[in-house]
Amino acid sequence: MKNILIIGAGRSSTACINYCLSQAKKNGWFITVADASPELAEKRINGHPNGRSAWLDVNKKNDRKDLISRQDIVVSLLPAHLHLMVATDCIQLKKHLVTASYVSHEMYRLGDEARDASLIFMGEMGLDPGIDHMSAMKLLNEIRAKGGKISSFKSYAGGLIAPESDDNPWHYKFTWNPRNVVLAGQGTAQFYEGGKYKYIPYSRLFKEYHLVDVPGMGEYEAYANRDSLLYREIYGVEGIPNILRATLRHRGFCDAWHALVKIGLTDGSYPIHDADKITYHEWMNAYLPEGNGSVKERMAAFLGEEINSSVMKKLDWLGLFRKKKINLSQATPALILERLLLDKWTLKTKDKDMIIMQHEIEYELDGKRKLVKSSMVMKGNDSIDTAMSRLVGLPLGIFVKLIIEGRITTTGVNIPVMEEVYNPVLEELEEYGVEFKETEIDLD
Repeated sequence: MKNILIIGAGRSSTACINYCLSQAKKNGWFITVADASPELAEKRINGHPNGRSAWLDVNKKNDRKDLISRQDIVVSLLPAHLHLMVATDCIQLKKHLVTASYVSHEMYRLGDEARDASLIFMGEMGLDPGIDHMSAMKLLNEIRAKGGKISSFKSYAGGLIAPESDDNPWHYKFTWNPRNVVLAGQGTAQFYEGGKYKYIPYSRLFKEYHLVDVPGMGEYEAYANRDSLLYREIYGVEGIPNILRATLRHRGFCDAWHALVKIGLTDGSYPIHDADKITYHEWMNAYLPEGNGSVKERMAAFLGEEINSSVMKKLDWLGLFRKKKINLSQATPALILERLLLDKWTLKTKDKDMIIMQHEIEYELDGKRKLVKSSMVMKGNDSIDTAMSRLVGLPLGIFVKLIIEGRITTTGVNIPVMEEVYNPVLEELEEYGVEFKETEIDLD
């Protein structure tokens, strides 16, 4: 019997756990779900005969190592900064490791030790990163195989709210970690355009978005990811003049989020004194120079907006000008904003989320320039069975099965850009409705 440990029972774990439990029944696996909340872990197992829940404080080394020692494969759904301690244990205890997070430099440094121990350490095996890598590599390699010379690679992805559940002026609700949404984009975006490096600092990022047409869905706003240049060598596109990875949002989102950034509400570096005593109205006033007019009127002037503009209506809808107490002690602006948004952007029970992913690749073949768009759209069923959970969790579960079946031969620390990984994973994902549709046009 193969023993699989899944660490973390949060909002993106459901599909991974359910997939592994369904395979456990067919193939004689046993699944342990460990979390700091044993009640949440037990809920995810839901009485399955091939599963059990376990309490785990991941910072308790002895408990962590004891649990890992009894497994064959570990799936870590922890926050990214906690993966390294789990990875170190897996090296010492000779266990395979799979995560959905970006692979850090520290994790890559374990590559030789993992290879020497014949261990498979696979990172970025989720949605974004994950399905984006696999679908992009498959398409790039197909173009290269027929002799195409690639000149532009652009990749877009967004966790969104489905149109039928879109009932607020921001056209957005939380489908993944709220903290990450609030802090998204901080740093400087880097990409390649027209053969030149381009940089967009965080202060301008949400103002300098562009529109992307998704076939059958319409236009979406796209803002550049922090570093689009990381995968040039891995994707085999080092010499091309245009490389961009970006995040999609519904129309109207970016201008309003830019306003929050300009005010300073996404800053997590300092506390707001007496935040438990002041109102949101007083908090907003504290960011403005003194002058005539109401706080809302002065804020509109500060942002360069009309008082009834779409941006100001979004800020007003959040409750930023209400004379209601914040009731958070010594909280940072980012935390206050996060708590406020949790009240406004939480999925209702029957709400459906929506994932959109699209690659746009320009290439030349037989003297003709072409553009291929490869698009995938998936909607969730409700606030629990979300598209986000499915598309993060299913690739993890499928990859675990491939390891157990002996179909993965590449050891060390890797991401899913090799054919032995992306072909079988994408093929099985199609059975779950994850289908990329391609449209191609001649540019000449």
